[in-house]
Amino acid sequence: MNNKAASVSFHNVTKVYGKDVVAVDNIDLVIEPGKLVTLLGPSGCGKTTTLRMIAGLEMATKGKISIGGTDVTRLPATDRDVSMVFQSYALFPHMTVIENVSYGLRFSGHPKGEIRGTALDGLGLVGLADFADRLPSELSGGQQQRVAVARALVLKPQVLLFDEPLSNLDAKLRRQVREEIREIQQNLGLTVVYVTHDQEEALAVSDTIVVMRNAAIAQIGTPRELYDAPADRFVADFIGEANLVDCIIKSVDGGMAEVDVAGYSYRLASRGLGVGSETMAVRPSRIVLNRTASDDGLAVTVTKATYVGSRMEYTLSTPVGQLFATLDDVYDAIEVGQQVTMQFADKGPVLLPD
Repeated sequence: MNNKAASVSFHNVTKVYGKDVVAVDNIDLVIEPGKLVTLLGPSGCGKTTTLRMIAGLEMATKGKISIGGTDVTRLPATDRDVSMVFQSYALFPHMTVIENVSYGLRFSGHPKGEIRGTALDGLGLVGLADFADRLPSELSGGQQQRVAVARALVLKPQVLLFDEPLSNLDAKLRRQVREEIREIQQNLGLTVVYVTHDQEEALAVSDTIVVMRNAAIAQIGTPRELYDAPADRFVADFIGEANLVDCIIKSVDGGMAEVDVAGYSYRLASRGLGVGSETMAVRPSRIVLNRTASDDGLAVTVTKATYVGSRMEYTLSTPVGQLFATLDDVYDAIEVGQQVTMQFADKGPVLLPD
């Protein structure tokens, strides 16, 4: 299946509904060809509206949208070389799997004699060639979602769009299907724009994540960049959960800051900040708990201990407020009410710029 992946760019794009409901507020964004970029954020942040403007299902109020270097701002959806995979699958229940996958080909000028072969190729890409003559009702939810992906793929779009594609699947299927989507995208070199509110899903599939908040872009970066160096409190808490801890920067030297957390000293990158009161983000997995009392750390009390299978989750009462920690050791759990020493891992905590 030939790939003609294209870039997508937004320049000062705004979308307003009615007189004053701003859904997307003056955003600039460049999506490189052949990359999977996820729009991530809470409900109402503008991510789905942004996706629909790429598809041509919504028109920008202001600004310019380009696909493959061509201005498509005013083009209807039918004139844009994009395909969209919806949350609801949107399969025709009375049509077989291959008829569903062939549907778009029949209306796109594809040679009639090649339609079935092309549709079978598409089903082969998602591992469903043997299911061609079944009805959607005879498939699992994960299989139906893969049919929807095949239907989009056979049109060989410049850009493939996914709108919350896994939200109707259970946890195990979500993991399986997201891996399949990522594998297909990488194997075919597709440009994919993917919308989700699930931060773990975004971290798992993306080359780049665009975190959105209040109709604007909060931060753009790779999954690791966003996890390890969030731009602010919102991104820190939204990507991977974080404890926000008040601290005092006592000194800065060579880009490294010496911070004080209720008497516990810790050294980390200053991120351009100077001496004074600041906030640091600490991932739950980057908290170290030691049963032995030590001056190098904070004395804290375990107020809640929860076993979740692969790890223990602890709620801690500390001099800097209630914190949340996770430990992999599920066999030697710390009991509720026990006092332990809390330290931060060598890597992980990060100062949050203003």
